Amino acid sequence: MRQMKPQPLKSPQVELDPGFRRPEGRNYLATLADLHERLKPGWYLEIGTHRGMSLAQARGRSIAIDPEFKIALDLFKALPELHMFAATSDDFFATGYLSRNAIAIDLAFLDGMHLFEFLLRDFVNTERAASPGGCITIHDCVPANHLMAAREWDKARTRHWTGDVWKILPILRQHRPDLMLSVLDCAPTGLLAVTGLDPLNDVLHRNLAEIVAEWSPVSMADYGVERFVRDFPLVAESAYVSAL
Repeated sequence: MRQMKPQPLKSPQVELDPGFRRPEGRNYLATLADLHERLKPGWYLEIGTHRGMSLAQARGRSIAIDPEFKIALDLFKALPELHMFAATSDDFFATGYLSRNAIAIDLAFLDGMHLFEFLLRDFVNTERAASPGGCITIHDCVPANHLMAAREWDKARTRHWTGDVWKILPILRQHRPDLMLSVLDCAPTGLLAVTGLDPLNDVLHRNLAEIVAEWSPVSMADYGVERFVRDFPLVAESAYVSAL
């Protein structure tokens, strides 16, 4: 009998600054589990495995990347095939492992370094290896306050930090209008689902340095909380999953 996968029922509550929003859907891990069940990916890739809670939602052949694994779960009997790489995502992609083994990624979960330039590189590299109809999910794109959304983690003032990965939303909308962006209302900090992937599109790669230079100094206050909320409305995760 297949092992039941743990799914936390509660999400941490964080302070909500004026104008920000708090996703009220289920915990993102429950949504990830449903995406695995619905999409049945032949290959799943995740960046930022840490203790293994997100990887525990997987159903099929999986690739996990993290420079400092701290796996606290028995994952090995639950997955038909598991490849773990104790490396940074940049180093992993530089090996050419995916192309060398003709692996096409059907579902990915990006939850690595909480700085947008790292996430942007992860997105570019993952899309290059995506299969037709693939889906890339991205964690922590809906911060609840300015401290969470800052580039530097002020640990003396907040335990919850998403960093500036929220910038991936306006960047993708500006440079890749061909992509479909769905900001799911998964607690506690949202889950971005990106579809319509095109592995041959090199717009982000060609303009990477310029994009990073342009967006590095931009804060959420600079962009505007009201504008961010207006530009990227939340989608009910239950409705999104049901429509797959």
